[in-house]
Amino acid sequence: MKKYGLIGYPLEHSYSKDFFNQKFNSENIDAEYVNFEIENINDLKDILRENPSLCGLNVTLPYKMKVIPLLDGITDNARNIGAVNVIKFKRGLFGKLHLEGHNSDITGFKKSIEPLLNETHRRALILGTGGASKAIYHGLKQLGITSVFVSRKPKEFCIAYDEITQNTMENYTVIVNTTPLGMYPKTDACPDIPYEHLTPGHILYDLLYNPDETLFMKKGKEKGAVVKNGLEMLLLQAYVSWEIWNS
Repeated sequence: MKKYGLIGYPLEHSYSKDFFNQKFNSENIDAEYVNFEIENINDLKDILRENPSLCGLNVTLPYKMKVIPLLDGITDNARNIGAVNVIKFKRGLFGKLHLEGHNSDITGFKKSIEPLLNETHRRALILGTGGASKAIYHGLKQLGITSVFVSRKPKEFCIAYDEITQNTMENYTVIVNTTPLGMYPKTDACPDIPYEHLTPGHILYDLLYNPDETLFMKKGKEKGAVVKNGLEMLLLQAYVSWEIWNS
């Protein structure tokens, strides 16, 4: 039996395991998908040693950037983004394992948000600066949208949450949450932005999908904004992951 899995911490919120195991069952694929909840990215070495039947991995918070130094190579797409969420296992001479990093987040995100966009959506705020935010930035760029990162701490090429003004909200009509704020079980949290300045012309896209409607989304809906969670993005990038593993 082949084995695939997900590395990250924590993983209690993730639907990937259920998605893939349902896929394997419905399509009679002799495989299983396992969650590997690790507190340190260096524990990946133990996972590889203890699971010789592994054929591929997904990567989620907080390891999409931290995993890169442990890989044997990454695709140009993943290198440009600066983050990896899919690891392809390749066997070389004498069965030597070669780990190749890919990024399927960008494809899933673009396909998910594109139907919501119109000509008024030209600028975006990306809340958070972790691995997922990099794919979002490049995805929006490919869709013709200029983005600014929002960070809790002072960083180059970012603005702070307390710098978001009414004028900012009027000019940046796409807001994407890439932080874990609001994720189950801490569902009473949300990014600290001035929600009172939202309008029906705004899109609030949350990469989280557990719960279905986060507090970030609820606050947007109250102002008439278009809101969407990250479940479709998860499913779309999962299909791409499967194609990568089996190509």
